[in-house]
Amino acid sequence: MGKIKLDEIDHQILDMLIDNTRIPFTDIAKKLLISAGTVHVRVKKMEESGIIKGSSLMLDYKKLGYSFIAYVGVYLNNTSQTKFVLERINEIPYVTVAHITTGKFNIFCKIRARSTEHAKEVIFLLDDIEGVYRTETMISLEESINDKKRLMHSIFNDMN
Repeated sequence: MGKIKLDEIDHQILDMLIDNTRIPFTDIAKKLLISAGTVHVRVKKMEESGIIKGSSLMLDYKKLGYSFIAYVGVYLNNTSQTKFVLERINEIPYVTVAHITTGKFNIFCKIRARSTEHAKEVIFLLDDIEGVYRTETMISLEESINDKKRLMHSIFNDMN
């Protein structure tokens, strides 16, 4: 499938939806001086082409008591065990992200926990999975950059 052509109106619609996925199409339309029907058609086109893949809700995990973040590199005995290990990792709800990687680790995970003690328990769960040789953990001191718009704007600039 070829690259989808987006114009400046599409870019502005995406920009507003990234800020607030719940913004009414009528509000977008008013800001862009177009009809709500036009916004609806353009969003639908971007959904059908796969550019927009659903919408998400952002939670403040600190307010829910899960302020501890760590990244865990997972070493496997054999790369052939990757699928099995990922299936086991998926059963641990505190592992929020997992990537198959090249380089030092076979799998790289992000975990959220209530405390260092809770994080230790989660890491031990990872260590206990059959096929895991060992893990290496890095504690996040602060999430300094989490900006979905910068990449989008760079992509839009490259398209022009």
